[in-house]
Amino acid sequence: MSHRRRRLAAIMYTDMVGYTALGQGNEQLSLALVDEQRKLIRPVLAKHNGREVKTMGDAFLVEFSNTLDAVRCAYDIQRTTREFNISLPEEQRIHLRVGIHLGDVVESVGDISGDAVNVASRIVPLAEDGGVSLTRQVYDQVQNKFDLPLTSLGSKKLKNVAAPAEVFKMVMPWSEKKASSQVQLERNKVAVLPFANMSPDPGDEYFADGMTEELIAALSKLRGVGVISRTSVMQYKNQTKNVGDIGRELGAGTLLEGSVRKAGNRVRIAVQLIDASTDNHLWAENYDRNLDDIFAIQSDVASKVSASLKAGVFVSPADADTDNVEAYTIYIRAMQLSHESSEQNLRNAIRLLEDAIARDPSFARAHVGLAHVWVRMGNYGYENFTTTLNNAVAEAQKALELQPSSAEAHAALAEAFQYQDRFVESASEAEIAIRSNPNIAEAHSALGLTYSTEGRLEKGLVHLRKALELDPLSVYHARTMALVMGVAGRADEANALMSRMQQLFPDNFLVYLGLADSYMFARDFVTAQKMLDKGLEIGPDEPLLLIDQGLLYAFTGRNEEAEEVLRRIQRNKSESVRLFSQQFIQAALGNTEEAIQALMRGPETHAWPFLIKTLPVFEELRKDPRFKEFSLKMGIPA
Repeated sequence: MSHRRRRLAAIMYTDMVGYTALGQGNEQLSLALVDEQRKLIRPVLAKHNGREVKTMGDAFLVEFSNTLDAVRCAYDIQRTTREFNISLPEEQRIHLRVGIHLGDVVESVGDISGDAVNVASRIVPLAEDGGVSLTRQVYDQVQNKFDLPLTSLGSKKLKNVAAPAEVFKMVMPWSEKKASSQVQLERNKVAVLPFANMSPDPGDEYFADGMTEELIAALSKLRGVGVISRTSVMQYKNQTKNVGDIGRELGAGTLLEGSVRKAGNRVRIAVQLIDASTDNHLWAENYDRNLDDIFAIQSDVASKVSASLKAGVFVSPADADTDNVEAYTIYIRAMQLSHESSEQNLRNAIRLLEDAIARDPSFARAHVGLAHVWVRMGNYGYENFTTTLNNAVAEAQKALELQPSSAEAHAALAEAFQYQDRFVESASEAEIAIRSNPNIAEAHSALGLTYSTEGRLEKGLVHLRKALELDPLSVYHARTMALVMGVAGRADEANALMSRMQQLFPDNFLVYLGLADSYMFARDFVTAQKMLDKGLEIGPDEPLLLIDQGLLYAFTGRNEEAEEVLRRIQRNKSESVRLFSQQFIQAALGNTEEAIQALMRGPETHAWPFLIKTLPVFEELRKDPRFKEFSLKMGIPA
């Protein structure tokens, strides 16, 4: 007798919609679709730890050790299939239903049987085309753990199953219909969502991200079209939200999504344009090209999207500033790393960008990217400002030497000049960038910072608000604007802005830094401490959080604890961070002499707060005659 084992397992059963009828009408096509289906599904099963028990014609029988893996896998199968179907003729599309049940199975010689298998197969027809059905047993295990809504279809009588079963359906993000919002989304505000990597090699993920970045850059040059920045759209990578929610969160009426499948030197790019208000598909296309033709693909896609948006108005071909495919591929990988803000990722991005430039010294965008990374290295305290800003300026200037009309290069130079205290030059470069391409958030941010530094808070807020509009999910831009709002007497608005960011990014320490600032402006020190506690749980060594903690201790009379925090920060390797903390915490402690001595290092180190003229904590410091001397040296009104 064969060895039989009984165990509890999550069972998935998949079925191709209309397969029997298709096989009778076109057997060759039906077999080809089954083959494509297996190629699509098997990598997804492996990703989610699913064991393929067997296939039965068009169906898969799969076993999982836990229900959450099974439910996530089912969603991923339908998402992957949907992306595969983009732009294909209807007869070549794959349509699947999936059913999942949790129960006892009996294993014998690798196969499984039992009521759990029977129930999983019986609930498959209850799923919609492209949908997933699951039993109450599965629902009880995954509720509050899975991102998508699961709604009850009621109790169902299943064939050859004695007792009725309550069945639930997974509400897919692309099929859920939301009630119409009073906010009218702008059709000409476009968000390019992260492209899906459909390649067998997970290492090709960077290429899909690069295609997203390329299209954002190309579409941002369209007149009359607002394009959401890369930083914000990348928040939706691997997310399961429906298009209506994404459109409302980004303020975008039109979404561009797609996928990339790379094999050797060939690439297939599938793209579709969607009306975020109605979920209607406006335009779709497939591109099968050689990788050395990638710039033509970018220009072609941008032109087609432009035509769909503006009734026949086409964008001119995008600037192809390199014809070196290897340098371009390295650049894409580097830019992916540059947006993942850790010291190691930024250092790796620098190494890759320098490699790309070595392969093609005339690659202007690689110089622009390197300029931005050097600024970040200084901002996050990984290197001193003097070094990073000198490097950033040199790279931005080299990019302009190569492409004098590049809006991106002017914006990069504006950002570097702003942090280097060259405010007149920064404003000039930002204005040039905005005239050429009004969709560059960094240019508006640089102008907003400069006006705010000069004490022109309302004018600064105009540009900071525009930067956030172009990059609406940027915690950095939100926190900067909240700081200026707080100084301008709008602590409630600052709090509301950062509270929205908290809902979106509950694990980002900058969110709690901004909330703590807003509560300190309102003198609600108890709540400010709660926000700092949450932030420090996420990033216990983050210098900006530690500076705020020192400030809060000083504001509440806990001077010894404030001084202990200051001593801790003095061990930071970045002189910029050390000086910054001395200026803030010593001023809050009433030690004006120590604070102004640190401030007077500003002209050589560039390490001083951009709101030095208006922050209340520096009120006594501003009365010192040396503050006027400092202001004259820095070129800001005394």
